[in-house]
Amino acid sequence: MTRILLLVFLRDLMLARRIGGGGVLGLVFFLSLVTVVPFAIGPDLHLLSRIGPAILWIAALLATLLGLDRLFQADHEDGSLDQMLLSPAPLELIVLFKCVAHWSVTGLPLALLSPLFGLMLDLDGQALWAVPATLLVGTPTFTFLGAIGAALTVTLRRGGLLLSILVVPLAVPVLIFGVSAAQSGTVPFLTPFLILCALGLASVALAPIAAAAALRGAGE
Repeated sequence: MTRILLLVFLRDLMLARRIGGGGVLGLVFFLSLVTVVPFAIGPDLHLLSRIGPAILWIAALLATLLGLDRLFQADHEDGSLDQMLLSPAPLELIVLFKCVAHWSVTGLPLALLSPLFGLMLDLDGQALWAVPATLLVGTPTFTFLGAIGAALTVTLRRGGLLLSILVVPLAVPVLIFGVSAAQSGTVPFLTPFLILCALGLASVALAPIAAAAALRGAGE
């Protein structure tokens, strides 16, 4: 069973690299949004620094959503999903490893590179380490919540819009507590950060079960 899960993880990483996946596209979109927003706001560095964490978090959410519609749809189209349903490995664990692989090529690079993007938004010292810390915890939640939407829309050819409609309302609490923890001088860092961690753990525990149930329903 461990070998099957490892192969699923490595396969998703390889496909993401070959197709261009959501990783590079997400980084380009993230960089584009962070670059364009300062031009729209103007030369007010104080305002830019104050809303910088929110800009980075919104960019991370939108960048994560870019490739989520293909998380299970490609497997459904080439028949791999049927093999996963018949696999001796629990479908919930397969979904978990696919989500981790997706986050490794989308959310993780965004979190690691966010300090560089933060410099473009004139973030101060505390925000420069708070933003990557919160994104490192919060972006997996976006991926796991998106997995539920991707599983529900797996049989739809163009389910990206419907997926966004399903996922964005669920991601709002993560966005609120992530920005609250990343912004300096508003609320203490630890309280919203711990709530963000709790939301992440809940999504890791519950989202694979919900997504697996939706995939089984789609496969019937």
